[in-house]
Amino acid sequence: MISTIPGPTLADFERARSIVQAVARHTPMESSRFLANVVGAPVHLKCENLQRTGSYKLRGAYHRLSSLSVAERERGVVAASAGNHAQGVAYAARELGIRATIYMPVGVALPKLDATRAYGADVVLQGDSIGETLEAAQAFSNETGAVIIPPFDHGDVIAGQGTLGLEILDDVPDAATFVVPIGGGGLAAGVASAIKQRAALEGRTVRVIGVQAANASPYVPSLAAGHPVQVPVVPTIADGIAVYRPGDLTFEVIRAAVDEVITVSDDDIARALLVLLERAKLVVEPAGAVSVAALLGGQVSSEGPIVALLSGGNIDPLLMQRVIAHGLAASDRYLTLEIGLPDRPGQLARIAELLAEANANVIEVLHTRHGSGLQISEVALRLSVETRGPAHRALVVDVLRRAGYEPRLVAE
Repeated sequence: MISTIPGPTLADFERARSIVQAVARHTPMESSRFLANVVGAPVHLKCENLQRTGSYKLRGAYHRLSSLSVAERERGVVAASAGNHAQGVAYAARELGIRATIYMPVGVALPKLDATRAYGADVVLQGDSIGETLEAAQAFSNETGAVIIPPFDHGDVIAGQGTLGLEILDDVPDAATFVVPIGGGGLAAGVASAIKQRAALEGRTVRVIGVQAANASPYVPSLAAGHPVQVPVVPTIADGIAVYRPGDLTFEVIRAAVDEVITVSDDDIARALLVLLERAKLVVEPAGAVSVAALLGGQVSSEGPIVALLSGGNIDPLLMQRVIAHGLAASDRYLTLEIGLPDRPGQLARIAELLAEANANVIEVLHTRHGSGLQISEVALRLSVETRGPAHRALVVDVLRRAGYEPRLVAE
């Protein structure tokens, strides 16, 4: 196995670790009894969401910048990113005394913008998409000579991210299965290669499973085709791993070192975020939770301990609010109904009584006489209630129907 994986060698990963440990924390490894009961094997969560800058990206960025020559450092560095890579490069550049310019899309989330500036980088907002932002960064590099720091497709970056794999094995040396998010592939390539090479040296075999968001999953068709292919990216809440094409080097490493690549839906991811908040008390961004989404969806099985990597925790509070609501709905714990009622006194009170009978807590109510399809003597009632799962959700609907009402379920 050691001789068949392209890219960094085990010695490269060990050397990168000695460099990266100057800035990267050894993040916690937490066990999860809840997830262990779901999958039938011990589950450990590698909490890279608690890393400095909020994600693993610092590892690869710092290692790449540390590898620059004196002349390259004097020219400065430039990167394009909507979030985690931007913060990783900005932090690494500050620590190494290198001037950094970060191009970010115009609509970037304010917390990510503020954090990148706070680390000392010059931030330029340009482009409505990350593609346009990348073009702007390339133009800046051509004009000034600044060194472009790629987010994933570079040997130094892969080696830096792979230090996380060595750390995981130190924490759970008997782990049998590793579940890792995949975007462009820098993290998965580094972690899988480091783990597989270390395991081969120890004379044992392990499994590495990569996970992509279903709406942005170029690795599945690329692996089937045997080469990187470009796919359209549909909007996904896991924007941190939304890429349209694998990197050339990362593809080769993943093809050799990752045993399987699976996908999870946005509903799966929202449920995973909710479980991590409630059960593990961990704040994780959508891209960082896809590993747990795969476990909850029954897509991962193992006879030995499983390590699920939580790759980042940089989530905009406004997005978190929406994702939590979506996760509650996806878990049948949040129900929105529309009911047509006769326009006479007491109807709203009667609905409230029925919901109380079903032990459903009302969150929001909209009562209006305006709406398409309403008779002149009718009103529309739209209400949102908390439910405790599929059985309770069905009970609420049944109670209303037995009372003569016709509730219509509204998708969130």
